[in-house]
Amino acid sequence: MQVSKGLFAALSLTALATTVQAADEVVVYSARIDELIKPVFDAYTAKTSVKVKFITDKEAPLIARLKAEGANTPADLLITVDAGNLWQAEQEGVLQPTKSELIAANIPAQYRSSTDSWTGLSLRARTIFYSTERVKPSELSTYEALADKNWEGRLCLRTSKKVYNQSMTATLIETHGAAKTEELIKGWVNNLATDVFPDDTALLQAIDAGQCDVGITNTYYFGRLLKQQPDLKVKAFWPNQNDRGVHVNLAGAGVTKYAPNPEAAKKLLEWMTTAEAQTIFAGVNQEYPANPAVAVSPEVAAWGTFKADNIPTEVAGKRQAEATMLMDRAGWQ
Repeated sequence: MQVSKGLFAALSLTALATTVQAADEVVVYSARIDELIKPVFDAYTAKTSVKVKFITDKEAPLIARLKAEGANTPADLLITVDAGNLWQAEQEGVLQPTKSELIAANIPAQYRSSTDSWTGLSLRARTIFYSTERVKPSELSTYEALADKNWEGRLCLRTSKKVYNQSMTATLIETHGAAKTEELIKGWVNNLATDVFPDDTALLQAIDAGQCDVGITNTYYFGRLLKQQPDLKVKAFWPNQNDRGVHVNLAGAGVTKYAPNPEAAKKLLEWMTTAEAQTIFAGVNQEYPANPAVAVSPEVAAWGTFKADNIPTEVAGKRQAEATMLMDRAGWQ
């Protein structure tokens, strides 16, 4: 079929207009809830006039959706929490490598994928929290020491089914090897004061209420609870400061494999690593900026400083299956 030159030109202009229009919008699939990411996207739109449309859900359904949609996906960017989830998305083939000198300059290599498939955007420490009424900081030292006899009947843990604990265990395996880590986890399980908790907030409340004396949770849960309960009788302790440091994980993002607008997605992702965006993103979430040049919020700064573990966070994904099986063998439910 022949197409007239006039019609061809009109069709070309229509296609061009559609492309330009599409590039003025970025679609994000996010495992972070609306209130934690909307301020960042609003700031980006105000700065660039590029609209950010986002859909929120749990990480597993979002990754499954990206796989099902394939080349027809409308999503340009995937945001989720925990390096284990980001690594899983990379392995499932729903992300594409995105080379960026700006991202590499802003975010340390340990908080990025070695294949450039994702980058961390904010950090959280999974550290020890203790009762200020029943525990002296001098009694605490390391994660490993929580397996000692003197903590029997005094420890609280969140369920092993949560990826945060799987990632922490993965880094313990990387540090100590499987046999020593399994012995350590068995010690924790033996010291439990109560059944494992479904979430970190409930665990912190249990410490405050006297159900247990110590526990391990992510720092941002503490920050959020402290806003609701300023008289919370719980504080953070930074373990392993004389050896490897505190276990740190992250929230991060990557450009989807079939992103309709990969360059627009890359620009948004790059901007999210800058000081302007990092201040908003970490501040709203009560987290630490992944960009080390950006100061933490006053609320987070009040918890004190610590030395972080320098194990690459993608280890959390690489050893995730091994960690899950080990936790099951050790009786961590």
